[in-house]
Parts: sequence; C-alpha cells; structure tokens
Amino acid sequence: MTATPAQTRGGWVHLGRCQVLGLSGFLVVGAGVLVGGALALVPLGVGFWLLPPAAGLLRRVSDRYRARATRWTGRPLSPPDPLPHGTSARRGSAAILGDDGFWHDLRWAWLEPWTGGLLAAVPLALVEYGAFGALVQPFVWRRLGDGNWYAFVPVTSTPTMVTALLLGLALIAAGLRLAPVMTALHARLTHRLLSAPRSTELTRRVARLTDTRAAAQDVHAAELTRIERDLHDGAQARLVALGLTLDEATRLLGTDPHRARTLLLDVRATSERALQDLRDLVHGIHPPVLADRGLADAVRSLALDSHLDVAVDARLPPARLPAPVASAAYFAVSELLTNAAKHADATRVDITLTHDGTRLRVSVTDDGHGGADTSAGTGLLGVRRRLDTFDGTLALHSPPGGPTTATLEIPCASSSPKTSSSSATA
Repeated sequence: MTATPAQTRGGWVHLGRCQVLGLSGFLVVGAGVLVGGALALVPLGVGFWLLPPAAGLLRRVSDRYRARATRWTGRPLSPPDPLPHGTSARRGSAAILGDDGFWHDLRWAWLEPWTGGLLAAVPLALVEYGAFGALVQPFVWRRLGDGNWYAFVPVTSTPTMVTALLLGLALIAAGLRLAPVMTALHARLTHRLLSAPRSTELTRRVARLTDTRAAAQDVHAAELTRIERDLHDGAQARLVALGLTLDEATRLLGTDPHRARTLLLDVRATSERALQDLRDLVHGIHPPVLADRGLADAVRSLALDSHLDVAVDARLPPARLPAPVASAAYFAVSELLTNAAKHADATRVDITLTHDGTRLRVSVTDDGHGGADTSAGTGLLGVRRRLDTFDGTLALHSPPGGPTTATLEIPCASSSPKTSSSSATA
C-alpha cells in the first residue's frame, strides 16, 4: 500500500520525535544516576544534602516529559503532588523518601532509557541503515571490493547495487511507517508511568467530590431560594390579585355590570400573565423542549433564539441521555452563547455535540476577540460548577484575538430508548 504525502510528512515528524526522545533519554539517565547516587550516600549522611536537589532535577525532567506527551497526544497527564520540603536537609530528605510521587518518577527514570529508548531507536535505525543503502552504496560499492555486504546482499555488481538501493528505500519506508506506531506506544507508556500515583488520584478525587458536594448543596439551596422568590414575586402575587379582583367583580355583578365586566377582563389578563410566569419558571428549571425532543433539538432551539449565527452539529446516539446530564449541558451551552454575545463580540458560533458511549462531549467555538478566563467572571465559573456535579470538565482555549473554544466533557451513558434526532445545522 503506497503512503500518501500526508502520511510521509507525518512519518518524518514522528521520526523527528523519536530523535528527540532518544536524545532526551540521556537527560533522564543523568537525573536517574544523580538520584541513585544520592540514595546510596544517604547512610553516610551526605545523601541528605544531595537528595533534595537531585529529586528536584528529576521532577523537572519528568514534568518536561509530561508536558511533551500532552502536547504531542492532546491527552493531559495528571502530575503528582509537588515534592515536599523540610526545615532541614534531613527532614526534607525524609519527606521526599516518604513521597509516592518521588518513587513514581524514579521508577520511570529507570525504565524510560530501556523501554522508551528502544521504541525510539527502532525506526531511527531502520531509516539510518536504509539511507546508507539508498544514498551511500550506489557511490561507494566499487571501492569497497568483494567483501561489501549490505544486509544479506553482497554488493559486487550493478544489479546487486540496485538491489541494495531498493532494499534501502524499503527500510526507509518501513522506518517512516513504524515511527508513528512507536511514538504512540511511547505515549501510552509515558501516560502509564508518569501519571500521578493511584493514591494521589484517589485523594484528589475524594477532595474534589467533597468540594463538588458542598457546591451542589449551595447551588441547590440557591435554586430553591430563587424559585421561592420568583413564585412569591410573580405567579403568587398575580394569583392573589386575581382572587381579589374576582371578589370585587362578583360583588359588583348586581349593581354595576359594566364595571364587573371590566374587572373580569382584568382577571383574564392577570391569569395569562401568571401562566406565563409559571412557564418561564419551569423553563428555567427544565426546558420543555429538552424533555420532549432531547438535547440536540434543545440546543438547536437555543441557536434559533440567539441573534448570533449559530451552527449546530449533533452526532448523538438514538437513546436518550440522562435528564440531569442533558440539562447541565443545555444550560452550559446557553451560558456560553450568552458570554459569546455579551463579552466576546462574536458574530458566529459553532456547536458540536458527540457521544462515544460513555462520555458526552460538547464543543462551543466563537469568532470573538478571545481572552476569556474562567477565573475572571461568574458565568464560566457557574458552568464549571454545574459540570463538577457530574465529575465533568471544562477546557477553555481563548488566546487574545480569538477564537475561543470551550470543550465540555461529562461522563454518562445513554439511557431511555426514546429517540433523539441526529445532526443538522441551525
């Protein structure tokens, strides 16, 4: 199968990454040797002074690998907790020796030169040996004499030289095709070895769930207060006024029918306003279109109501998503559309909804001026809190000048067999 130009360019890119990994391996070896030496000298007392700086160097090297793996694969690695410090060299070393993250990094430093180095070396060796056959053998084979062999080919004549040239080209092609495979394997190995220890992940998850539970309780209490206030100031006040007007109209029916008729018309108008208040209140809790048509059509409804040019691409499964998840995604998209219109001066927004069977992913991209920050306003913070309830995430990419892309991910599975419409553009 012939490689396309894009695959060839990608092969050279991955081959360059293999070269970077191979050279970086020397830095990993150096950091690992320093830490190993410091550990060996701990019984003599000198290691207490050497271990903190050596462990710090190892952490900087591993952090560089984490950042590189994230940049190359697009999958972030959760770093371990910062290295502990002590008031003295002995206390600091003792704290480091009791830190899971330190031993996690050290295990990686001992394995990376062997596993990662081997993965990076294979495509490099194929391409370099292939280049010797394709670019060097055609020019030097006459000078090397009868003892010149290239792989299994004795290069002693023009036909065997051509064979060596073709074999060299084949080895170069094999190395270029193998380089992406090897870098992908190395990325998987790096994620496995350099992600935060399981104990750290569990501790973080417990802390996050504790904070999320407290935030969810606060949001629930605030929502109940808002509903109570809206009912008291809106529909309840109108219904009380409606009852008083009905009493007055009933009293005037016998003595002033014209006035009673006017009051009954007021009752009709007041009842319509009370009904609209109730509809608005219900819409703020759970939009009817979301319950009736599903998330895809509910987001399209938001797109139609927006004065921006909004395109919706929904690739969701036929099965209905859980109602709380769909509601969280709906209100998050609504908030992002509001932000794009009010703060980003955007004119166009692209919304994409996908589901891979276990996770709902929503991407909202606007063509505004960028510079959005989740810590600078309450809107994005509200979106993040809403997603935290479901252990979801909000990733924001908003460079100055735009565009701004907000990516929401919510763990969930499809539930009800009710259907949801597929993709369309609004």
